[in-house]
Amino acid sequence: MTTKRLRSNGAARYEKTEFDSPMRIAVISDIHGNLEALREVLSDIDQAGADSVVSLGDNIGYGPEPESVLRLLDERDIPSVMGNHELGAVDSSCASLFNPSAWKSLLFTKSLLSRRSLNHIRTMPTNLVAQGCLFVHGSPPDSLTRSFLEGSLDEKRHIFHGMREKMGFVGHTHVLALVAFDGKRVEHDLFPEGCIHLPSGRQYIVNAGSVGQPRDGDFRAKYVLWDDRTRYLEIRFVPYNAARTARQILELGFPKRNADCLGAEI
Repeated sequence: MTTKRLRSNGAARYEKTEFDSPMRIAVISDIHGNLEALREVLSDIDQAGADSVVSLGDNIGYGPEPESVLRLLDERDIPSVMGNHELGAVDSSCASLFNPSAWKSLLFTKSLLSRRSLNHIRTMPTNLVAQGCLFVHGSPPDSLTRSFLEGSLDEKRHIFHGMREKMGFVGHTHVLALVAFDGKRVEHDLFPEGCIHLPSGRQYIVNAGSVGQPRDGDFRAKYVLWDDRTRYLEIRFVPYNAARTARQILELGFPKRNADCLGAEI
């Protein structure tokens, strides 16, 4: 499958890219060094026939193969915004933003990354815009560390009012969620596996869940597929060999909780 590249300029913190024709965009998030999950998700994306793929960041951290994950994203020309784990890997002053176990994991992760990958992380933009969609790790317009879902209703209204795009995609929480705004009311809608139609005339922010470490009780890898022509949003659940990833985590000496979060019997 040939995909259209959503290009980002590393020198810019805010990058806008538009295409002339409608697209089906696969949105992945929070891979967290889980190469097994990423491979299966990319295979599923190929079968689904997406025109392009975007990552919402936190490609590293917790998982055993951060370098291979970053290289695979690069080989596939998949752009990514910066996540808080990428930020922490290149800025040690962010230690206070992580709990002790997560920071220990991140320091270990950094030791597994090449200089090339660390330099690449430094160029990641804080958000991307394409096809009328905003892509950011935590919360619009460009927060890496603040969770949109944890904000109050007033905070959510303020964010929607300030968002020029009709669609926004965020990660960070590792759960699936859909929030709609009609100009006055903020509504949290159902977000089941499968396809849902999003009527025009409203703004939406979609939390794309997690490829590498879901935290919603279903341990399959998750991603979303958005068709801006039909306005259908598809939520895809992808099984993968979580036990293999969990064993790698333990063998490398990461905190045991990183393996436990995958829900695998090993």
